[in-house]
Amino acid sequence: MTDDAPTLAFDEQDLLPAVAQDAETGEVLMLAYVSEAALDRTVETGRAHYYSRSRDELWEKGATSGHTQAVREVRVDCDGDAVLYLVDQEGGACHEGYATCFYRTIDGEQVADRVFDPADVYG
Repeated sequence: MTDDAPTLAFDEQDLLPAVAQDAETGEVLMLAYVSEAALDRTVETGRAHYYSRSRDELWEKGATSGHTQAVREVRVDCDGDAVLYLVDQEGGACHEGYATCFYRTIDGEQVADRVFDPADVYG
């Protein structure tokens, strides 16, 4: 990152929320968290990296599934406490098999169809 880079306000767990958005359509694909190492790795490789709070580890999107995110640009919000990945998504973004993790309404109505079968991808 450059000297002009904004100051990032990581939370008490040293994480920032990261929204992945399709660079072409603008559709919000997912929300995850990044550590400083995950963000650095994303910038370095051009591939989306996140931090798994449940597994307590850095992970690359698509390393297991093949459903990768090529990052065109990383943006920082006005407070420096969230980032936006503008990505080219290969396959589905959601581990449940949908193009986006936001495939249902608050009432439970499904508003998208599966694009892959998670059992085929994750076993």
